[in-house]
Amino acid sequence: MLPTVSLMNRPTALMLCLVPLAASLQGCAVPQPYVPSDPTSIVIRPPVAPPTSVGNEVAIRAISLLGAPYEWGGNGPTTFDCSGLVRFIHDQLGIFVPRTAADQFSAATPVNMRDLEPGDLLFFRIKGRISHVAIYTGEGRFVHAPQTGRPVELRLLDDDFYRPRLAGAGRLF
Repeated sequence: MLPTVSLMNRPTALMLCLVPLAASLQGCAVPQPYVPSDPTSIVIRPPVAPPTSVGNEVAIRAISLLGAPYEWGGNGPTTFDCSGLVRFIHDQLGIFVPRTAADQFSAATPVNMRDLEPGDLLFFRIKGRISHVAIYTGEGRFVHAPQTGRPVELRLLDDDFYRPRLAGAGRLF
């Protein structure tokens, strides 16, 4: 067996191994958080929510009533028919609305279907007359109080029953 020749002693060899290891671990150290010299100079403002339009507020309130029971002549706060739902929500926002779907249709400013926005009203002609109203919520959907036995619900504009009966849209705000 050949004798080994060592050019350095063990403590020096150990140091040479530990220095690169320590240097590489330096990158893993958690930096201290930044502390400004004058903490009173920083003003932290809470995030500001985007302004809500009246139409969006109408739509949000309509969605919040999903599942409420239908009752003919119901105009809130716990039961609704279609025009009572529209009137209840608008009344909460200080907007006067007539009581019946036909009167709401007459009072509304017409809106082209291509220009629908949340909160607009959709009017349906059932049995030859305007007798049903719903609240457009965006993305091709609307909320309405359909009929006895069915609670306030969300439907698509492309619904097989409602699409062919859609008479127009309007806005009351």
